[in-house]
Amino acid sequence: MIDTTAGYVRGRNRRSRIRNAFILTVIAALGTALAVIVSPMARAADCSAGYVGLTYDDGPNPSNTTNLLNALRQNGLRATMFNTGQNAQNNQALVRAQRDAGMWIGNHSYTHPHMTGMSSSQMQSELQRTQQAIQQATGTAPRLFRPPFGETNATLRSVEQQLGLTEVLWDVDSQDWNGASTAQIVQAAGRLQNGQVILMHDQYATTLNAIPQIAANLSSRNLCAGMISTSTGRAVAPDGGGPSPTPTPTGPTPTPTGPTPTPTGPGGGTCTVTLSQGSQWSDRFNLSATVSGTSNWIVTVTVSSPQRIINTWNGTATWDGSGNVMTMRPNGSGNTFGFTIQHGGNRNWPSTSCRVG
Repeated sequence: MIDTTAGYVRGRNRRSRIRNAFILTVIAALGTALAVIVSPMARAADCSAGYVGLTYDDGPNPSNTTNLLNALRQNGLRATMFNTGQNAQNNQALVRAQRDAGMWIGNHSYTHPHMTGMSSSQMQSELQRTQQAIQQATGTAPRLFRPPFGETNATLRSVEQQLGLTEVLWDVDSQDWNGASTAQIVQAAGRLQNGQVILMHDQYATTLNAIPQIAANLSSRNLCAGMISTSTGRAVAPDGGGPSPTPTPTGPTPTPTGPTPTPTGPGGGTCTVTLSQGSQWSDRFNLSATVSGTSNWIVTVTVSSPQRIINTWNGTATWDGSGNVMTMRPNGSGNTFGFTIQHGGNRNWPSTSCRVG
């Protein structure tokens, strides 16, 4: 009788070695695939270009705040929620949800009135009641305040100071409140530069749908969503470190109202920029700038505090650290560009200069 045991054992051992080698090969391949997947995620955390402030006004509300928080968290974003006091009082669990999701919470008045028409005591009531409602919900009183409609004056700023609040306006207006589409909101967020703040709102589906694209755009430009500094009102790293713009200075005296042509600087040809009036609202106005003399121009626009340029079109804008000086270059849309000024009570036109690029 032939003994086959030894051959069977040798065959089984050989099959085991082959199976083990196959498993090790699969594990190595999976490791390589995971490395490829993790690498883009690591790059997404690159904040080398700085930080921007994503802000959402008028919450919290039962119909959308939870969805908004979920979308922000899923896309790795943190934001500042400027809550109205009456909404915070009526939805305290949602205020706590904002806090627990890692968001920062600011004061946006109690009833969202036009505050510049109020007395000092009325202003104080609006702000103080909101402070109390948010502190009751979270245990912490806000340090940031956004005036409704961006309307402010010296009396309101004095009340803010008494309550230890830093006023926060915005550099970019998403126009979500004005019917902007998701694509337009994403485009507006694409203009954000280091330290700048964008205005958005809690309640719009278009704003909610824009979040994934905003996250992708910031990541592609090595920008991260940061907190708003209680010292400067500008966006900084969440721990307070990282690149931080210089606090906004008082700024130069603006030019008189009217379309005044501005000659160029030295050398390399000349160009002229002429301003003309566009649409006007109670809190802001549009200006159109037309450049003559060259198609390769660089225009500098300087506004005076408390003015802010909150929207631009038909040009590529960059900003200095103060946020008061905008430099505009052609983007292929011709030699006329426009911008919106949130005037804050100062309706004077900005100063302008033009040079050949």
